[in-house]
Amino acid sequence: MKDIDKYRAMFTNPNWDYDTLEAADQVIGRIGREYLKLKTYPNQIEIVTSEQMLDAYALTGLPTSYPHWKFGKDFVLNQNNYTKGRMGLSYELVINSNPCISYNMENNSTCMMLLVIAHACQGHNAFFANNYMFLDWTSADSIVDYMVFARDYILKCEEEFGEEEVEKVLDACHALMNHGVDKYKKPSKISAMQENERLKRLTAIKRENYNELWRTLPPSADLPEPGSKEEHRFPKEPEENILYFIEKYAPALPVWKREIIRIVRKVAQYFYPQGATKVMNEGFATFTHYHIMNKMFEEGYVNDGFMLEFIKSHSGVLYQPEYNSKYYSGLNPYTLGFNIFMDIKRICQEPTAEDREWFPNLVGKDWLEQVHYVMENFRDDSFILQYLSPKVIRDMRLFTIVDNELETTYEIGAIHNERGYRKVREQLSNQYDRSSYIPNIQATKVDLYKTSKLYLTHTIQSDRRLEAETARATLKHIRYLWGFPVELHSKNKLGINESTFEIK
Repeated sequence: MKDIDKYRAMFTNPNWDYDTLEAADQVIGRIGREYLKLKTYPNQIEIVTSEQMLDAYALTGLPTSYPHWKFGKDFVLNQNNYTKGRMGLSYELVINSNPCISYNMENNSTCMMLLVIAHACQGHNAFFANNYMFLDWTSADSIVDYMVFARDYILKCEEEFGEEEVEKVLDACHALMNHGVDKYKKPSKISAMQENERLKRLTAIKRENYNELWRTLPPSADLPEPGSKEEHRFPKEPEENILYFIEKYAPALPVWKREIIRIVRKVAQYFYPQGATKVMNEGFATFTHYHIMNKMFEEGYVNDGFMLEFIKSHSGVLYQPEYNSKYYSGLNPYTLGFNIFMDIKRICQEPTAEDREWFPNLVGKDWLEQVHYVMENFRDDSFILQYLSPKVIRDMRLFTIVDNELETTYEIGAIHNERGYRKVREQLSNQYDRSSYIPNIQATKVDLYKTSKLYLTHTIQSDRRLEAETARATLKHIRYLWGFPVELHSKNKLGINESTFEIK
């Protein structure tokens, strides 16, 4: 009891000190392990100022990164918006690393500090350490060291080849980051030391697989025409990762540019799971801090005044404006994720007849085991498709609309009946599917014999066609990196070409 009295005096004091944070990390960590059975990385808590938080925003949370004008631009824009009151700052920012680094604002109250430690250092940390997307696609142990390697390499390239030329390469790579991700095969995990050794070997070889003299030779009559049955098709299978394809096969690309492409696509791959699990990640972290804070109250670590402040902050995190509110900007991922996780717990403990029909596999099961199973094995689209219940749809007042560009009015596409529930769930799941907002473009052919032209194929999905101006602008970046003409064919599901874009 003496320890609890000591902790209560620290936690209910609105002014925190570092002893308070250390004690909070110990108590919250124990509750996370014993009550919620969380398995986490070690925590590294950083207390930052508003300017340091803005800097972390610009670098998307990473403690260091390579130099590029976009990071400085984002910092200035965010700083101007913050100082003029047009935006606020997060109470915390956390990155997927081992140890797990979380940035906490220095002007947080003690209650907010404890909430942030429970949310980030336990909730997000456990999600990073256990969700299959992060385990398969990222290496939390090496990301910080790799970014140090990337920063040093880019700086060396700027010294040797000039800032403008390096900037052009980075601009082109950044424009293609969404097409520099492997979605179906697990990338190899490599440490920063191994990266340096690999780079030394690559630089020592200095082999270029293209020579301008070959262009002076007349075409051979023995070579088959492109498109003929005899032509040796390359690549044999379409390649979804455009940056990887350019890095490996661009005919005239020097070694240093290949390495920059590799760096950018490695960063894109690191952030790939975060984009696919936003709802789950935030929902689980909110679910975690909610249970830990209430457990601390039950065990006597905090008092009623503390809980009132916590409830106010927790309610603010879950605020969801109505669809017709001027503040509406889409579904709040914290709200949607938290509501689904809480509903899984409810169905396990107190199922209704409706729940028994929709979720027979959850009824009567251990709620904590089910929450862990879901957290570890799903991403946003499959999570919503599998676990969004009619109750949550009703509670959040979700419905679908049909937006026909030829009509002047909207049409309600699904209401609260059995058919409507399934339609809402399916359409909301599709909304979080990466293929719904990233065009499906693949490298399908290279003219090996005459022009070295790169052919790309875009498959139209859900009647989403490419915007011509944006497509041409993006193709210019591909043309710059590839070094030769690029042609893009946009085809429908029947394989019929609907439009062609070419950059010579």
